[in-house]
Amino acid sequence: MKNTIILIHGMFQNPKSWKNWISFFESKGYDVIAPAWPLHEGEPAALRQNPPTGLGTLELDTIITAIETLIYGLPEKPIVIGHSVGGLITQILVNRGLAKTGVAISSVAPNSMVTFDWSFIKNAATIANPFKGDEPIYMDEETFHGAFANTLSEAESRLAYDDTATHDSRNVFRDCMGSSAQIDVELPHAPLLFIGGEEDKICPADLINKIAKAYTDKGSATAVEIVPGKSHFICNEPGWETIAASIENWIAQRPETNISDPIVARYQ
Repeated sequence: MKNTIILIHGMFQNPKSWKNWISFFESKGYDVIAPAWPLHEGEPAALRQNPPTGLGTLELDTIITAIETLIYGLPEKPIVIGHSVGGLITQILVNRGLAKTGVAISSVAPNSMVTFDWSFIKNAATIANPFKGDEPIYMDEETFHGAFANTLSEAESRLAYDDTATHDSRNVFRDCMGSSAQIDVELPHAPLLFIGGEEDKICPADLINKIAKAYTDKGSATAVEIVPGKSHFICNEPGWETIAASIENWIAQRPETNISDPIVARYQ
């Protein structure tokens, strides 16, 4: 039986951001699923032009429940790879015993962990702004280039924005700082690989290292890799193939990946 990989996108993106990764992992023999978060289905340009009704009230738990439901429909636990908030969701799924291996790329932190990096504080405050209520946060080209894809040229960033960027819910990020994002980092867990970008302004490298070091079970595999010169748009920057290949190699080396591990319902 082929191993299944689930690719989980983060805020301001949707499954279109995984198109290259889908092709890459399928070429390696994996079954690949890249689900859209609720209210994130479709072409990014159309979603920007007509933000879905209710986008501003979307919550993290709603997204997690949708992905959990998908996993419970599979015969075996998947390998889960997530970016940004998707990286946090990856950690939550691993913590709940629903993934045989997890890869968290440029991950939002669990357990209200923060860094005092100025760019992190600025971006977090802008997204979470309590005075905006349930108004969606609208991603524009300037912000996308300055915060999300800061290592690209303006022309490259504009193309990336046009192709992949979406608007999003402030409440998802607010929930990332609350009880929905609380996990037990002392528990034994499936192998976890953390990938960070050296130039990431949203989830800085020092925060990625902090997350990885928080996992304390000595019998569980935890690894971290900080990639030089990469921004938060790490999964689609030039050189993404090298990162995907490194992840595939790490997954292939994990003996747990090739062990049959059926889904067991949490509630019997």
